[in-house]
Amino acid sequence: MEVVIVKDKAAQGELVAAAVARLVGEKPDALLGVATGSTPLPVYEALAALVAGGLDVSRLRVCQLDEYVGLPAGHPESYREVVRKEVVQRLGLPAGSFLGPDGGAGDIVAACAAYERVLAEAGGVDLQILGVGTDGHIGFNEPCSSLASRTRIKTLTEQTRVDNARFFGDDLSQVPQHVITQGIGTILEARHLVLLATGEGKAEAVAATVEGPLSALVPASALQLHPHATVVVDEAAASRLKLASYFKATYAHKPAWQGL
Repeated sequence: MEVVIVKDKAAQGELVAAAVARLVGEKPDALLGVATGSTPLPVYEALAALVAGGLDVSRLRVCQLDEYVGLPAGHPESYREVVRKEVVQRLGLPAGSFLGPDGGAGDIVAACAAYERVLAEAGGVDLQILGVGTDGHIGFNEPCSSLASRTRIKTLTEQTRVDNARFFGDDLSQVPQHVITQGIGTILEARHLVLLATGEGKAEAVAATVEGPLSALVPASALQLHPHATVVVDEAAASRLKLASYFKATYAHKPAWQGL
């Protein structure tokens, strides 16, 4: 996979936003897979700046990677609400551009199957933004998830709930125990995968993803199977990479027109 080491979050956001802008220029109705959490926010901020500068995203569509199960409609930490606020509103997209699973459905299994159909009928994801957990999970595909898995309900590990408690006022009891997530097999069907990580706390996960063996224990390592996967990390997140100097040199000599 391609590894790009940047100086900070702002540079990371600008680089990925530029890749999305090129995609929109080539395919105005592209389907952009978005992730939540703090890591991708600089990307959405940089995209908003490009839109303010004239980038036309009026036909762009966005889709969710995952969703909590059981949060009431409009809950500020439901991922639908987060995406609506951080992406749809910020970019000025029409409400109909947004695709996501129903975390409040009475039949969650049926809701998962329905979301798989929605993604297929939409033509598939053109570029999927991903974060990575400290344990190597992507989406909510926890360690030992099947590498062929599809959209499904998952039970969160204690570590992931602890990591996400900061979004719930550091009250672990308020963090849902179940989620809907695109499976690893579903994620791998996106045409371009862009994984983001910053900070030393993600360094081990990044190293295991990029340089470790393909393993269900590190779900993000499945990106090694993808023909167009890009990992964009800052210096701290890249600090455990044995080939960091090689990755830096490779990207430094990449033609500017080629992009991510």
